[in-house]
Amino acid sequence: MYECNSLNTLNTIFYALILIGALNWGLVGAFDFNLVSYFLGDGTLMTRIIYLLVGVSAIGSLTLNIICSIRRSGV
Repeated sequence: MYECNSLNTLNTIFYALILIGALNWGLVGAFDFNLVSYFLGDGTLMTRIIYLLVGVSAIGSLTLNIICSIRRSGV
């Protein structure tokens, strides 16, 4: 069963990956510079895996936050 605390390891991993994605999009928007592609290459398998992990992390974090909100509200 998932414990709803803010320092959970899974949530920490999710937030770290979301932060990477957010910083990358900020750089793309501000300077047209894609940091992930710069380090891993444009369209490589590793680049796609990083993008996939960032997306899965966003969905996972959202899901865990909804579950914890429901538990806290007692519904």
